[in-house]
Amino acid sequence: MNEKLIDLFEYTHHFNREIIKLIKEHISEVDDKTLALINHTINAQQIWNARILGEQAFEVWQINQTDDLQEINHKNFLTSIQIVQNFNLENRIGYQNSKGTKFENSIFEMLFHAINHSTYHRGQINSLLKQNGIEPLLTDYIFYKR
Repeated sequence: MNEKLIDLFEYTHHFNREIIKLIKEHISEVDDKTLALINHTINAQQIWNARILGEQAFEVWQINQTDDLQEINHKNFLTSIQIVQNFNLENRIGYQNSKGTKFENSIFEMLFHAINHSTYHRGQINSLLKQNGIEPLLTDYIFYKR
């Protein structure tokens, strides 16, 4: 199971990196919603990692410097891999969402959600890029594995 999660985080890291690169290359054509979504996507993985580690989390919709997104994405990747390698994924962790509601999930559930959440928002970002005349990326998992 751990190896599969690591593979999925490698996939997530790769296509987050490529989407950030594409956005930076076309920054003058990218709308505010696209910038908000890439930041939200990157922030969410940091937030889930922080919840697992008991660390300070980003704000869900905080806007980071565009030049910092690659570094944040890479740090998220390294942190997620360390969690996979060093924690019992069946352990349950209590946390509060951004509205203050308390929940409890397994580490596996939290990590899988971070992966799935990134995939979902990359699809939205690709739609927005296309609407702005920017050729979207093929980010499906199968293309990553080919």
